[in-house]
Amino acid sequence: MIDPRAIGIDVGGTSIKAVIADLRDGRALHEERVPTPAPDPDGRRVCAAVAELLRGLPDADDLAVGVVVPGVVDEGHGRTIHSVNLGWRELPLAAMLQESAGRPVGFGHDVRAGALAELRWGAAVGETGVVAFVPIGTGIAAAILVDGRPVVADGWAGEVGQALVGSGPHTGERVEAVASAAGTARRAAEKDARRVVERMVAGDAVARQVWDETVAVLAEMIANLSIVVAPRTIVVGGGLALAGDALLEPLATAVGSRLGALRVPELRLAALGDRAAALGAALLAEDRA
Repeated sequence: MIDPRAIGIDVGGTSIKAVIADLRDGRALHEERVPTPAPDPDGRRVCAAVAELLRGLPDADDLAVGVVVPGVVDEGHGRTIHSVNLGWRELPLAAMLQESAGRPVGFGHDVRAGALAELRWGAAVGETGVVAFVPIGTGIAAAILVDGRPVVADGWAGEVGQALVGSGPHTGERVEAVASAAGTARRAAEKDARRVVERMVAGDAVARQVWDETVAVLAEMIANLSIVVAPRTIVVGGGLALAGDALLEPLATAVGSRLGALRVPELRLAALGDRAAALGAALLAEDRA
């Protein structure tokens, strides 16, 4: 019998997550996390950390491995074009990871991998046509799936967080600088966005203003995305999505008000949490194997 398990590793800006995934149902059977050695301009410390994680996983030698990374990633050529948080530019990272691990490694982009996992096991199960996955965490990006296949464009597709805000008090700023979980927390002088939500629910006027501005910027970005690719469903994930209906309800209303007679996408909360990218990496491992 073919082993239904695979290893998925998600290299994030602050931590590296490794899971042993059951590919039949998307369960994480085992999980390990270590801090990301960042910045890491030549990529060697990250590759060494991934190899060390692999050595500590049970049955690792018997399982296929996939690794996903952030930034502008050209998975077709196995390279990272640019990653701000990790300091990468034009690195042949797939080959480096394979050399460090001493084995074949599936390689890809964290957000596109997360989208594949949400389609396979999460909030977008059964969806066809155009589906978008928008995780809102330290940064903001989007993955666009068309009949289950990601739009890649040499790695440049989906960098919606780099767009400039077109209206309101933050006009001219980058979307992710304003409306990411990190940007929302910074503007409210808090350590994380969860505290902003708690203050808003308690009636704090400053937190309410910060939150309303975040929702408005996200709505503009999602409406623009919808105008271009018209997804039926958009799965919203990342740390900011942990706010649940406090985010989703006003965001859906604001997106709808901007689209007029155009099709309004259904917004859904991601189901796989912060494991989505690692689980998606396990899918890439399956494909590589």
